[in-house]
Amino acid sequence: MNESNSLVWFRRDLRAFDQAALYEALAGSGRVFCAFVYDTDILQGLPRDDARLRFIHASLASLDQELRRLGSYLIVRHGRAVEEVPRLAAELGVDTVYINTDYEPSAVERDAQVAEQLARQSQRLLAFKDQVIFEKDEVLTLAGQPFSVFTPYKNAWLKRLAAMPETLAAYPIDLHAHAFAPPEGPSALPSLAQIGFEDGEPPLPAGMEGAEQLFEEFLEGISDYGRARDFPAEDATSRLSSHLRFGTTSIRHLVRTARQMIDAGAGGGGGGPPRGAPIAGGL
Repeated sequence: MNESNSLVWFRRDLRAFDQAALYEALAGSGRVFCAFVYDTDILQGLPRDDARLRFIHASLASLDQELRRLGSYLIVRHGRAVEEVPRLAAELGVDTVYINTDYEPSAVERDAQVAEQLARQSQRLLAFKDQVIFEKDEVLTLAGQPFSVFTPYKNAWLKRLAAMPETLAAYPIDLHAHAFAPPEGPSALPSLAQIGFEDGEPPLPAGMEGAEQLFEEFLEGISDYGRARDFPAEDATSRLSSHLRFGTTSIRHLVRTARQMIDAGAGGGGGGPPRGAPIAGGL
């Protein structure tokens, strides 16, 4: 029996299904704790009434509720993540902290600092790909360079996906739910007021259930997306950008569903920038 303890540090992956780091921790540990940090290095300078924080706060409540359904709970800390994560790892006596890779420069620097501090405590930080289908150097030109034009990149991306359909496989969290650390009491997530911000309703449906609601609504009109997306007066977009940014839905789930609809002849045409447009971001 595996007797190791692990900690999953949630960041831009606020869900308890099809989540790479959470699955890997559960599959490789005897007991798994889950945590989120309201990082003061990020919060400083934000307005007291911040729509993003209202969205995150509601999504954390959703995540804690789902973790409790699975037999666990969410630990929430407020402070500098570079200090709070190693401190919590030491308190819990974990061997490994599991995360999903964050690609922003400030996040890369933060995670390197956390890894260094954990190493001093004889603990380790393990990162996994989760918020994208392909990352870093997985889709390159024939010359081994990053693409600078969208259409060739899209074609290469789709070709690689066709050759690697297993990339879209879901991570079955329920399969290893027995490894979750049980809750120590009723939910006690801090309010926004307790961390110095104004409470309020999120600007759109939040959490895992909010993401699924918006996706189902989008699917009802997806066959007309290629036309309707060009008309601002029509409610034709998915409104999932916030959910993708904070990981309340799974990119694999969205792509799997879209591909299934395309294969069934129900998908809409269009999408993506015009031919020859430079790439502003990647899938």
